[in-house]
Amino acid sequence: FFLVFYDINIPGLRGNILQEEFKGFFWPGQKPDFNKLMEEIILGLGKGAFLGDGLGVTAPGYGGEKPGLLLQTCCAPCSTTCIERLFPYFKICVFFYNPNIYPFGEYSKRLDAMKRFIELFSRDNCLSDEELYLEAFDYREGEFEEKISLGDSPGLALLPERGERCRRCYSFRLEGAFAFASERGFDYVCSTLTLSPYKNSLWVNEIGYGLEASGAFGVKYLPSDFKKKNGYLRSIELCKKYSLYRQDYCGCRYGLENSRKE
Repeated sequence: FFLVFYDINIPGLRGNILQEEFKGFFWPGQKPDFNKLMEEIILGLGKGAFLGDGLGVTAPGYGGEKPGLLLQTCCAPCSTTCIERLFPYFKICVFFYNPNIYPFGEYSKRLDAMKRFIELFSRDNCLSDEELYLEAFDYREGEFEEKISLGDSPGLALLPERGERCRRCYSFRLEGAFAFASERGFDYVCSTLTLSPYKNSLWVNEIGYGLEASGAFGVKYLPSDFKKKNGYLRSIELCKKYSLYRQDYCGCRYGLENSRKE
């Protein structure tokens, strides 16, 4: 597999502008089937039927070039199912930009697990460095607090997981993915955040669709709900198969502190 490290100055990254801009992208009460929408987009690529069932995927016959997909990833465990379902249809760059993770030792563990999975999965599926590779960003302490405007809203630190702090976290990381995808000419952006039952998939997809609709990046959004079709269960199986590190908290220091209090 191929690993590239970058500093954190992503061209076009505007930080926390999404805090209000794309709220309410869907009508109140609307609950789209994001997994179905993803499958319809893949069918529209003209490459055959989507055959993933959450327990494996059979690739259809391909003709022509696979589109490039930037997969915004939070960790190796959540990436497992997502990559397994998507690799037959896309050339995948795994985008590891997670300044929310605390402390640095934890960040290093998660990045190492991501490297391990990509290397072993690529070996098992005969994938080249162009078909599946990792791009990771240097860790900068304090960036997370800056991006979510914690200084202006100190109460965010006290919120439980799935609250406003998390929505802001999804926003700036997805915007970073779109900015990078735009710069490097990727066709699609997708996120592994929808695999976890602890994440708000509606928010993730709302932000992704909003970034596409903004017209600022010229990149399409691939919606998802990877927990569907036993996706979360499959991720546990793949973690066992590849002996991957599985963390016991989402990532930021505030989520860690709050979880230790419970």
